[in-house]
Amino acid sequence: MIELVPELVLLVPGLALLAALLVLVTRTPVQADRFASAAAVLVAIVALVLASVALARGGDPPLRGQVHLIDAASGMFLALIAVVGLCSALVSPAYLRTSGRGWFAARRSRHWYYAALFGFWGALLAIPIAGNLAVAWLLVEATTAASAVLIAFSGRRDALEAGWKYLVLTTLGLSVSLLGIVVLALALSGAGQSGLGALDWHALDSTAAALPHEATVVAFVLLLAGLATKIGWAPVHNWLPDAHSEAPAPISALLSAALLPTVLLVAWRVKLTLDGAVGADTAGTVFIGFGLASLIVAVPFLWRSLPWKRLLAYSSLEHMGVIALGIGFGTPLAVAGVIVHVTGHGLAKALGFYAALPLLRNDPEAARRAPSGVLSTSRRTATAMGISLVALSGLPPSPLFVSELLILLGGVQAGETAVVAVAAVALALGFLGLLHALLEGVIGEPAARRRRRATASRSERPIAVLTVVLTAGMLALAAAGFVLPGSDLVQTLTRGAL
Repeated sequence: MIELVPELVLLVPGLALLAALLVLVTRTPVQADRFASAAAVLVAIVALVLASVALARGGDPPLRGQVHLIDAASGMFLALIAVVGLCSALVSPAYLRTSGRGWFAARRSRHWYYAALFGFWGALLAIPIAGNLAVAWLLVEATTAASAVLIAFSGRRDALEAGWKYLVLTTLGLSVSLLGIVVLALALSGAGQSGLGALDWHALDSTAAALPHEATVVAFVLLLAGLATKIGWAPVHNWLPDAHSEAPAPISALLSAALLPTVLLVAWRVKLTLDGAVGADTAGTVFIGFGLASLIVAVPFLWRSLPWKRLLAYSSLEHMGVIALGIGFGTPLAVAGVIVHVTGHGLAKALGFYAALPLLRNDPEAARRAPSGVLSTSRRTATAMGISLVALSGLPPSPLFVSELLILLGGVQAGETAVVAVAAVALALGFLGLLHALLEGVIGEPAARRRRRATASRSERPIAVLTVVLTAGMLALAAAGFVLPGSDLVQTLTRGAL
């Protein structure tokens, strides 16, 4: 299987991009739905095969080529992107049945929707296996155009504004990252390294100790500050709530569960490769700063009564902060927590956004105000929402309870007791906010105008299946979290061997 890795590296994103082109030649909406579902299954299978090869290597050296790097982190993120992308493609027909024409011609709107979805998904699948910083940056930039089109897909004024805001802010941020790459390339040139190969992850790791400290610190800060806009860290998260609120629910799931953590992986690789020049303490401090800022900024919004998708968006801000803290601490316990948190957050957040499909169909006003008493009107929708909130709040047996515990213990292990104390208080306050949303929005009494029980809709059937599947995955992940700290996977990621 290892001999096939170079072919699989090209095949995984290549299949997604080919599907994006072929779906445009399907004739009818029904054909587009069927083709998209079949293509999504094929793409996911190939991606999961490559992910299993990467994860099976454990603590073995990464597989490197001219354009790819396959290591434990690649496998973990590939698997997450494959699962979320597949689920988003499979539930998209439920969204498209009632979405209207948007800003495309009615007969071709879903064809363009699927083309943009597969283009977005293909770029996401390529990022974890990119073996070069410059190539990874180009792929992150490539996600912007397709995802901006999808955010604005409905054609409403608010959606167009959210798509434009996302496009401008993230492009500006990635321009700052590009400046950081230029500064880093100049520092490499001064150390006798030049050309695109000098920005290879392994080459950066090998030459970092010879780089000038001041120039590398400047490059590192510029890179992280620019990537932070795409990750959604505070204080450059302004596009996040608007984009998540206005995008189609399957796309919101991809944005939150796949895009944000995948770009964070690029930032993590930058830290691992430049630690030798920047200093592990300095690099860790930058991550901890972004993490604490994101946690603290998210709390007041989680305490407000927000529309469902907007609440999930601010929850993403909180959880990207938690992951940043784990990477900043850098101890084996914290890294184990990061692995569990990235995957657990992805599954829980995707389920929450998928639940928005039947929620908004039964109660369109929930797009503008907080839901209330969903259990009394739709048990399937309430179950999906409740499980998502329980998992995101960190209640046992949520995998995020395990991951947050590991990350906080990892912070104590790293000697960051004060940071751990502040983070624990912020997490407790965030938990109370999500608990209120669970009690009032899902379990509580419905508004007087919504006391009539909604009839079961077709959009609830796939959500019910996904609720079972994703919940089983989260429970398995929670159990795995207790054995991860001593695994080869964690040791490899802690050492940062590239």
